[in-house]
Amino acid sequence: MQSTGLQACAKHYIGNEQETQRNPSGGPNTAVFGGVPGPTIEAVSSNIDDRTMHEAYLWPFQNAVHSGVSAVMCSYNRINGSYGCQNSKTLNGLLKEELGFQGSYVMSDWAATHSGYPVALQAAEAGLDMDMPGGISFFSASPSFFGGNITASVNNGSLPVERVDDMCRRIMTPYFRLGQNTNYPPIDASSGGLNFFPVTNYLYNFTEGPANVDVRDDHAALIRELGAAGIVMLKNVNNTLPLKTPANVGVFGNDAPDISVGLYLDGDPDLLNIGYDQGVLPVGGGSGTGRMTYVVAPLDAIKTKVFSYNSKALVQYVTNNTEIIHNKIFGAMINPTPPEVCLVFLKTWATEGYDRPSLQVDWNGSAVVETVAASCPNTVVITNSGGLNVLPFANNPNVTAILAAHYPGQEVGNSIVDILWGAVNPSGKLPYTIALQESDYSFAPITNSSALLKTTDPNAWQSDFEERLLIDYRHFDYFNESVQYEFGYGLSYTTFSMSTATVTRVASGGSISAAPANNTVAPGGNPALWDVLYTVSVSVSNTGSVAGATVPQLYLGLPQPANEDYTPVKVLRGFQKVLLAPGESQTVTFSLTRRDISYWDTFAQQWIIGSSSIGVLAGFSSRDILSTTSFSPLTGASAYGASSGSASSPSSSTAGGYGAPSPSPSTAGGYSAPVSSPASSTVGGYGAPSPSPQAGYGAGGQGGDKGGPWHWASGENGASHWGSPPAAVRQ
Repeated sequence: MQSTGLQACAKHYIGNEQETQRNPSGGPNTAVFGGVPGPTIEAVSSNIDDRTMHEAYLWPFQNAVHSGVSAVMCSYNRINGSYGCQNSKTLNGLLKEELGFQGSYVMSDWAATHSGYPVALQAAEAGLDMDMPGGISFFSASPSFFGGNITASVNNGSLPVERVDDMCRRIMTPYFRLGQNTNYPPIDASSGGLNFFPVTNYLYNFTEGPANVDVRDDHAALIRELGAAGIVMLKNVNNTLPLKTPANVGVFGNDAPDISVGLYLDGDPDLLNIGYDQGVLPVGGGSGTGRMTYVVAPLDAIKTKVFSYNSKALVQYVTNNTEIIHNKIFGAMINPTPPEVCLVFLKTWATEGYDRPSLQVDWNGSAVVETVAASCPNTVVITNSGGLNVLPFANNPNVTAILAAHYPGQEVGNSIVDILWGAVNPSGKLPYTIALQESDYSFAPITNSSALLKTTDPNAWQSDFEERLLIDYRHFDYFNESVQYEFGYGLSYTTFSMSTATVTRVASGGSISAAPANNTVAPGGNPALWDVLYTVSVSVSNTGSVAGATVPQLYLGLPQPANEDYTPVKVLRGFQKVLLAPGESQTVTFSLTRRDISYWDTFAQQWIIGSSSIGVLAGFSSRDILSTTSFSPLTGASAYGASSGSASSPSSSTAGGYGAPSPSPSTAGGYSAPVSSPASSTVGGYGAPSPSPQAGYGAGGQGGDKGGPWHWASGENGASHWGSPPAAVRQ
């Protein structure tokens, strides 16, 4: 992104893992978010332990800082009691100091700077450089928590002018570094009236360029390509797909037709609350939406495709879900019946955030599938969700194929048709696990309850991350639980094989030390953490009859450190998409840095390489493991147990030793799992509620990060900072 002169911003920092109560409710500023004023109930606090923070939630932000990202946006929620935009530990201690986030700035999410005295001093000292959108309200630059309050704080000596200089340098450095002062497009004159701030409230007369500049170029082709690349084929019985030349095609479901409510999903506030029934959902809403210039609906693209090979073909359709469910459409509306293939398009509308109630609507999508499949033995489902909504029909024998299309963009219809008729071979892989039932996700619940919704306790919303490192596939693999479709899963129209993995030491010199050298911090942290110590290579072959892409994935089984929380059975450390012609092979090499093979030692406050061997597991999903070996960084490489094979059916296999539930402690993949569950165990600190002593970030309540040096604190509603707890409570 930044090669074009555009500033990239990594967000939302950090622990922003649920929408419910992400902002405070009640209080004098509730109207900013459309709520009713009342007692201030603080935003949810994500309570995260030290090791989990480093190995899970801080990890991608460390990647971004190492890549030179221009800005980081702090989040609405609290982290261990302190708001994300005024939490000195996360902003100063972790981001700016430990990760070396220099020459770049921290901006707030819109209205994520919260009340308290004095806010300007508190947030600025905690590391916030830019308060957005400037005013307390979305619509006016004043009053502001920054602005004149910054000036007053400097004048009365409570805020050092050096800190203000630092804020200014951080904000302006990317501007000059990326050449935005000399060669950057001017502001489009049409954009002013489209933003939250009315032009009349501007504090600066910007120099505008021409209005409605068309910068689309050939982007439509790329959008179409990327839309198809992100589609995951979950099911394909008896090679139902790709379609050949069916002459009678049925199209069903409310996600098939064109949009009837306009091309800007934030243009009507009601859409955020209730969604829309008729029309495809090509993109998300809210801050992630875009202003589309057109949409190719699936129904239109299907007609174009079918008539391109048979001008006398039938394309029959009913897109009203209620009509499909409650009336006998087959024989009356759909005739001849059944069609050769029935394409069912489903969507799920979900909205949450600010003070709006949670909403998820699928317009009875599973009932639509059930109704169509009862009369059509060749039913193909295309869903924009791909999550739990596929479970009711995943094992329906008349549902012969399922595509998780997600949000393909404005070329949605063309992207899906490219997959359905085989112009593009599906290569998308699931970036999440689809479990067998909703309760399987209960190990990491969303914090919410009727009691919390009615609470008068300002600090009642506490989300304790008791699952620690065991999120998504790490949980299901650790406890050897069966799933419907695993992390990294996705089918293809061809087949692939993988050779034995080869581990090669790259680091020169003698023995490798457990801890990195004590170097001066650079962007990304200690530069030694980014030293490539090993590479893992596999050869991937297309053993089928058509060209296709696949994504070889590298997982590591890191050793369990002593006196630490449970370590996942395996963690993803590399993936790469490769396009192969039939019979073609290609070697894929994954680089392993020191950080990749280390764990965060909470007592040493350092990344440490464990003393035991590290397992290497390569395959095409988290459970389709085709090659395993190991190496021992501290004692020299010692590969053993290497194996390789061809791809099997991930959804039904136990490749790599996973997939079958077991009543006894599992040793899946060669790594021993303890008998008890983290939720009920006290090993490594599991099961301790948030009021109990724990090493944490920030301060409790509204007080900000003002408790002095980071220390172990217990029994107080104040500062409770990171650090090593006393030996007596380490367990």
